[in-house]
Amino acid sequence: MSLSIILSMSTFALAASISPGPVNLVCLSSGTRHSIYKGMVFVTGATLGFITLFIAIGLGLYTALEMIPTLNILLRWGGVIFLLYLSFKLAAFDGQLPENQSDKAPSFITGAMMQWLNPKAWLASASGIGAYTSGNDMQQLLIFSAIYLPICWLSLGSWVYAGAFLRRYINQPSILKTINRTLAILLVGSCFYLVTE
Repeated sequence: MSLSIILSMSTFALAASISPGPVNLVCLSSGTRHSIYKGMVFVTGATLGFITLFIAIGLGLYTALEMIPTLNILLRWGGVIFLLYLSFKLAAFDGQLPENQSDKAPSFITGAMMQWLNPKAWLASASGIGAYTSGNDMQQLLIFSAIYLPICWLSLGSWVYAGAFLRRYINQPSILKTINRTLAILLVGSCFYLVTE
């Protein structure tokens, strides 16, 4: 595989991973509400969940879903319900940051599940595989996955750090509450995309 293809794959992975989407918004919110460590646990789950989805789509999952429309509909509505739940959790945040962190941070499993219910992840996987791999070439798929993994992890992690920056320098409860409610509205907006697509 040529260096130019590897660089193109890397550029695609960076653009797809760092651009705003439901998972990125939860990473940002986690950074404003929880420790960086807890945010990175979520990021690790989201990254591994995405890579698993990426490989599964490369092996034909996307084609199978197109052949069974009912599964596609169930996946879409599952994503809507999950995103609405996360939106509610964000909107309910009161801006207070207690020392004991009684509010649970999004977990590793939540991160992994979000990618499977995330339309952006499906679209990025299908379009990336279609553009940069040929047919069912397992070697190309694994190389692309190996390139994608660190780029995805670092990109999502940068959103956690951005949230931590906001928390450190804008630690007024009213501002943090506004930030998280704005993120909740954006997540609800992504649900409309799922429903109307």
